[in-house]
Amino acid sequence: MKLKIRKDILSEGLNKVSKAISTKNLVPVLAGIKFDLTKEGLTLTASDNDITIQNFIEVKDNMTVEKEGSIIIQGKYVLDIVRKLPDEFINIEVIDDLKILIYTENSEFNLNGINKNEYPTITLDKSKNPVYIPNHIFKDIVTETAFASSTDESRPVLTGINFKINGNLLECNSTDSYRLARKLLTLDQTVEESYNIVIPSRNLVEFSKIIPDSDQNIELHIFNNKILFQYDHLLFQSRLINGTYPNTANLLPEESLLTITTTVTELYNVIDRASILTSDKEKNIVTLETDQNRLLIKSSSLEIGRVEEKMTVEKNNEENIRISFVARYMMEALKSFPSDKVEISFVGEIKPIILRSKEDPTLTQLVLPIRTY
Repeated sequence: MKLKIRKDILSEGLNKVSKAISTKNLVPVLAGIKFDLTKEGLTLTASDNDITIQNFIEVKDNMTVEKEGSIIIQGKYVLDIVRKLPDEFINIEVIDDLKILIYTENSEFNLNGINKNEYPTITLDKSKNPVYIPNHIFKDIVTETAFASSTDESRPVLTGINFKINGNLLECNSTDSYRLARKLLTLDQTVEESYNIVIPSRNLVEFSKIIPDSDQNIELHIFNNKILFQYDHLLFQSRLINGTYPNTANLLPEESLLTITTTVTELYNVIDRASILTSDKEKNIVTLETDQNRLLIKSSSLEIGRVEEKMTVEKNNEENIRISFVARYMMEALKSFPSDKVEISFVGEIKPIILRSKEDPTLTQLVLPIRTY
């Protein structure tokens, strides 16, 4: 194998696939990145058995292929070497099957490679009828829902985002049993088969990070135990989480006692300041009270002190409410809204709090209250 490639193009490709490099080293070869060079271009592959990422770099003006071949290079070292070399072009050459030479005009690195045959067999299958979602909308779905999923592995199904596709409707739900994020989307296509799958949230977040903002479609190839995302020359495969996702539809109340309208930014900042004096940052409980057209946000700690913040809001009736919640949950829900006007509906002091955007009815956030008596 021998090639000359632009440093920035190679570095970008390596950064994408490196998200799948295994750090646990249970299988040492998975700490490497597989290089497959053909006349058409360079394919980079990395996997940790949970996710697999493959990126194809097409031969254009950015690459010269002198000899085809395959090799596995230790991911950590090739990433550091390529990132720190100052030259515009980098040469990579395999000598004696397992010796790798990475060099430029003034630098030379000799690395020990791993035989390509040691790499586990990876199949990146594509379905006949993929689901198409515009890139920027897919990234919004992840941003608006992933934060509400659980990090507790004792209930694995809650560590993912539930994708339900029926006809041309996509419903995404994420919950850790204390809050719920729901996003509804009308697809541009009618999907013949119905799907109800759970994708690990952290895998979706990683995929979302490595794709740029664009209007180009992402292809979803869905199988029984895995899903493959295709974007341009990038393939990203993730396992699916086994288990039945809880029915969250009945958590959203039909009616409300009171609805207030306010700005996301002001309410977020008020809750943020009120939570300063809470002793436990994970369970930073604040209390919300309505009084005429005012909102009172309070918190107190026996060891630290107390705080009270006031702000003006719009109310839909003369009802008042007093309710407590975890500040962090409410702040993360508020932060997910792309617009600055939000409607917050209250059903009762121990009933879920519902947040909806005035401009985007497809996104709903739910936060459960905390009993303080």
